[in-house]
Amino acid sequence: MHYYLIAGEASGDLHASNLMKALKNHDPSAIFRCWGGDLMEKAGGTLVKHYRDLAYMGFLEVITHLGKIIGNLRFCEKELLSYKPDVLILVDYPGFNLRIAKFASRNGIRVFYYISPQLWAWKSSRVRTIRKSVERMFVILPFEKKFYAGHGLEVDFVGHPLLDVIETGAAEPDRDSFFRDNSLDNRPVIALLPGSRMMEVGNMLKVMSSVVSRFGDHQFVVAGAPAIPKEFYNSILNDLPVRVLFNQTYDLLLHSAAAIVTSGTATLETALLRVPQIVCYKGNPLSYAIARWIVHVPFISLVNLIYEKLLVREFIQEELTTENLVAELNKILDNDDYRQMMRAGYIRIVESLGGKGASERCAKLMIQYLHKI
Repeated sequence: MHYYLIAGEASGDLHASNLMKALKNHDPSAIFRCWGGDLMEKAGGTLVKHYRDLAYMGFLEVITHLGKIIGNLRFCEKELLSYKPDVLILVDYPGFNLRIAKFASRNGIRVFYYISPQLWAWKSSRVRTIRKSVERMFVILPFEKKFYAGHGLEVDFVGHPLLDVIETGAAEPDRDSFFRDNSLDNRPVIALLPGSRMMEVGNMLKVMSSVVSRFGDHQFVVAGAPAIPKEFYNSILNDLPVRVLFNQTYDLLLHSAAAIVTSGTATLETALLRVPQIVCYKGNPLSYAIARWIVHVPFISLVNLIYEKLLVREFIQEELTTENLVAELNKILDNDDYRQMMRAGYIRIVESLGGKGASERCAKLMIQYLHKI
């Protein structure tokens, strides 16, 4: 079969690439064409557009780049009509993908959606688009099945694909080798995860790194996003004694005493690796004001949403200050009971996510549905 996949960011690239591998297990003749990243290309896909050319966050930013976004939509529509895939598989990235779902459905292309847009947080009215344009939805968070059932839709909960990627509870790799190979000294590490998009890294890293001088007995290391050049990080960090490591995020977290993390998938990755964390978000003020008006969830982090109460502190917009970060970091580093409480919550989260094998379960179901007439 011919598959056309669209993922618009780094996490989507990761999960789509694993899904592609699983699909290949069940359909050895599978041919993939995709919008995504390096991982999807390595998994055998013909890469049409890279996610680094697609990722715009915030309402004002989307408006600013509207011409380019519309151009990408028109290009994608022509691609689909020309390629005529057996199925279009959309991976999260709702602003773009829901529009493409409508177009594909109108033109007789079967549409599957893997990793639901966060409609439970905002714009639940978009469920109508899912109902009309998406043949099957494959969700990864336990509460999403109940959400869609409340809107009269049956969806498949396949479990969270991060459990395929992260060995939860695994033995820590050799600390000495990690520190030596990355020119780190013997001080405990605090990880900074400012995001995967250049725009959000620009917003987040400056305030994250503002705490460095207050923790001289620790060393700070940034988890660099592969699509962002090191020079960009250096331009923000200036002469601060902060290392930037690429393609080692999980090893970095495993060797960290704490982490400061931009809200997104990385908060869940940090939890699965049992690292005490602080969750942060700071965007364009106008974009945030608009989002606050239409978003109706008690928390911004996946960790707290899955746990269903406050487990990790969240500092958003004006609350994201050096003093708040310093106070919470001191609490994490100095209070063993507090750290253990957070880690116990992480274990409950893991237990709710459906176990390993999400990519395989999803691929198997997709193949079954594709062979139904």
